[in-house]
Amino acid sequence: EKHKLALKGFLNDILQLDEVHQIVDVTILNGEQRPKVEELKHSIVDVKCVDARGIHYVVEMQVLNVEAFDKRVVYNVAKAYTNQLEVGDDYPELNDIVGITICDFELWPRKQKSKVPMVSRWRMQEQSTGTVGLSALQFVFLELPKYEVEGAPQTMIEKWAYFFREAKNLEMVPEALNHPPIVEALDAARTSAFTKEEWDDYIQAGMAIQNERGMLSLAKKEGLQEGLDKGLKEGLAQAIRDICELLSIELTAERNAEISRLDAEGLTALRDRIKRAKAWG
Repeated sequence: EKHKLALKGFLNDILQLDEVHQIVDVTILNGEQRPKVEELKHSIVDVKCVDARGIHYVVEMQVLNVEAFDKRVVYNVAKAYTNQLEVGDDYPELNDIVGITICDFELWPRKQKSKVPMVSRWRMQEQSTGTVGLSALQFVFLELPKYEVEGAPQTMIEKWAYFFREAKNLEMVPEALNHPPIVEALDAARTSAFTKEEWDDYIQAGMAIQNERGMLSLAKKEGLQEGLDKGLKEGLAQAIRDICELLSIELTAERNAEISRLDAEGLTALRDRIKRAKAWG
C-alpha cells in the first residue's frame, strides 16, 4: 500500500496508457501465499491489484527460467479471472485481467531468430482476419536481457527496464530515472536488502527449490534434445552457484574449480549436500 505511486506509474508506463486512460488509483488485493517477511512480500510474491475501472492486474517477477513457465503465467492469470466470481455471482460481473511478467531471462530467445521485442503484449485474435477480441485475458512481458540501449535510457519502458537491471548497483538516482514513480521504487529497493535469515525464510518456503528443480528439468531436456550432456552440467553448476548466493556461501577459486571439474553425477551430489547442510563442507 505504501508504494502505490510506484505501482501506478509502472502500470501506466509499461501499458503505455495515454492521459485519458491512465490508472488513477489501485487497490492492493490480499494474497494467499505471502510469506511472513515484509521485504520478501514486496520483492518476490505476485502483486495483485484492481484499478478504478475494475480491471485487475497480476504483476510477477521471475529470476530463473523454469520448465513450462509460460503455462504457469497463463494459469495464474486465468485463476485470477475466475476467482473474481463468488457463489451466485453472474458472468457480467467479471472484469478484464492483465498479467504483467518481468523476466530476467529471454522467454523468446533471440538466438531462435525471435522477433518478439523486449516488451511484448499478447491477447486473443481471430486467426484468418487478425481481428482482436475476447480481451478478458491479456499478457505483457518485459524480458530484461533484451535491453540493449547505449547510454542513458530514453523512453519510460527503457527507464523501468534499466531500473530493474541496475537498481542494486546504484548509489544515487541518475538524472534519467528522476521520475517520481521510479524514485519511489528505487527507495523501496534500497530498503529491501535481505539478511541471511530472510533468505532462509525464502528457501524454507520452498520457492527457491521449486525454481531450481524446474531449471534443472529444463536444462536436462535441452541437453537431451541436442544429444549432449553439456546442458545438464551447466544447469547443475548454475543451480549450485544460485544456492550458494542464497546461503551467502563464498565461491572461492578452489570451489569454482571443483564445480568445473565435476561431472553431472558429482555436481548432483554436491548440490544435494549443500542443500541439506546449508553449507559447503
